[in-house]
Amino acid sequence: MFMQTSLAHLRVLLATLFIAGSFIVSAQLAPVAPAASLTLLRFLLAATLILPWILINAERRRKLLQALPRGLIISLFYALFFICLFEALHTTTALNTSTLFTLVPLLTSVLGIWLLNMPIRRPQALSYLLGMLGALWVIFEGNPTRALALQLNQGDKIFLLGVLSMCAYSLSMKLLYRADSIAVLTCAILLGGTFWMGLAVWLANIPLQWQDLGQNDLLAMAYLVVCATLGSVYLYQSGSIHLGPQRVMAYTYLNPVAVTLLPWLLIGEPIASVLWPGIVIACLATWQLQRTSNFTVSDSLAALEIPPLDPSDIRRHK
Repeated sequence: MFMQTSLAHLRVLLATLFIAGSFIVSAQLAPVAPAASLTLLRFLLAATLILPWILINAERRRKLLQALPRGLIISLFYALFFICLFEALHTTTALNTSTLFTLVPLLTSVLGIWLLNMPIRRPQALSYLLGMLGALWVIFEGNPTRALALQLNQGDKIFLLGVLSMCAYSLSMKLLYRADSIAVLTCAILLGGTFWMGLAVWLANIPLQWQDLGQNDLLAMAYLVVCATLGSVYLYQSGSIHLGPQRVMAYTYLNPVAVTLLPWLLIGEPIASVLWPGIVIACLATWQLQRTSNFTVSDSLAALEIPPLDPSDIRRHK
């Protein structure tokens, strides 16, 4: 049991690093094509890669047909998050959306009380608040003036709906999970995400501009598809079977931390000293949430979290 839980934490942590890398890579792709178009391409390529492995086996084909209706529902919340994010960024900033995104773990647990009968104990509540403080410290670079200057605008209100959609996405995995194969459920969600994002792109008349992707852009997209989509989906789902939504969502607080640490680890880019207290606080809060969250393997689920915000944008505010 201990070994299974430890491996589950390692999987989710590795998935978090994959996602953090995708935020950095996405900065390269952002000027090339609309975000909705790039997300559609990411889902489409990932689904194309995994679908043949599903189709060559009769049992997997049968299970995929059974999982597709649930995959459409689960992926609807995921697509709604992206739609709200894209629409919100017309009238708000990445800094505001990153700040509001820190509400996701706490709101997921609050909604879990009602939907999943998963109570929050006082130590957990304190850990959520501590995690938010650590993440916000990194986002605002320890400057309370910048935090106090934050004002909600129309885009922020739209993005709050997206935050609720991300919470519903995580919780729906628990409610709709039927001991599915990870690969089958992954394929169903990717197909559903492709459908909903394609529908959104079509209805909003968003140009694809895929022909503008150069060689380096294609390599960046390959990373997003293989590591940040297929890899992270597998790692999150296989890890969360033993952890549950509260523990998995707690890793959200490490997103800005990981985006800050990766350039330092890979290319030696220095980290501003003012950020270290926030990094330490976020790590301690995430560790504490792993200790205080009450979940057993008998409550198995598959939970998928691909934090789609770009905390790398935060560093451009320095």
